[in-house]
Amino acid sequence: MVVRDIANKSAAKIATMGELSSQSGSAVQGEILIRDVKKTFVQPSGETITALSRVNTTIRPGEFVTLIGPSGCGKSTLLRLIAGLLQPDEGTLTLDESPIQAPHFERGLVFQDPTLFPWLTVEDNVAFGLKARGIYKKKKGEVQTFLGLVGLGGFGKSYPHQLSGGMAQRASLARALINHPKVLLLDEPFGALDAFTRMNMQEELLRIWKERGTTMVMVTHDVDEAIYLSDRILVMTTRPAKIETSITVELARPRARGNPEFLQLRSRILEILDFAGKVEEPAYYL
Repeated sequence: MVVRDIANKSAAKIATMGELSSQSGSAVQGEILIRDVKKTFVQPSGETITALSRVNTTIRPGEFVTLIGPSGCGKSTLLRLIAGLLQPDEGTLTLDESPIQAPHFERGLVFQDPTLFPWLTVEDNVAFGLKARGIYKKKKGEVQTFLGLVGLGGFGKSYPHQLSGGMAQRASLARALINHPKVLLLDEPFGALDAFTRMNMQEELLRIWKERGTTMVMVTHDVDEAIYLSDRILVMTTRPAKIETSITVELARPRARGNPEFLQLRSRILEILDFAGKVEEPAYYL
């Protein structure tokens, strides 16, 4: 019961901050500007680790962008900065010209693990954000709409332990999307799934992206996944990380993984990653 109370209070606080900051609004939908961002962490020993150093990029409204790079280079750190879960030591991040200073429902976040509340049904998990924001009575009809969107119609009364890994991740997507975010942030969302389920979920994500036009930013270690899904791939270096190169994926959709152009792009990205990861991997991971 204590865990539930803490979760409810935290979500309500985040939702309140989001409601307040959303009042300024903007005509542009889902444009992220990252300028000269630096982020450091202090280890228990007192040593300072620089995760990101002078990261600069622009993510356009409705664009599907993937972050890829050596393990531990700071990809997830950058994603959490965009989410507002972390703050930069230097530089700025904005969404539609508004500073990113705290978590906000306009920036949905999906982790590798579904992080569903085990004591709630699927429909209650999906409705959690609406209840925290105090708009559930007005928007409750959307719960079934979004369950249908992710292919979980008929599973609303189920509990997380009754779902497969892929179904649980679909529920997590619905929970993020029901808030109508301008940006959906995905931190290796399919990393824990088997290969067949992973490919199915990639197709589902593309379908949702095409239907809703939401800006999407995803972290992955899978080069094929990055090419298959993305409009643009940002390749990051080892720490202190920067963006080594930005690659526009010009292959027509739907994309065939065995297509010669697909394989050629894959080889190019692997070469860039090899160059970007020449520094010996440290023992400490962010």
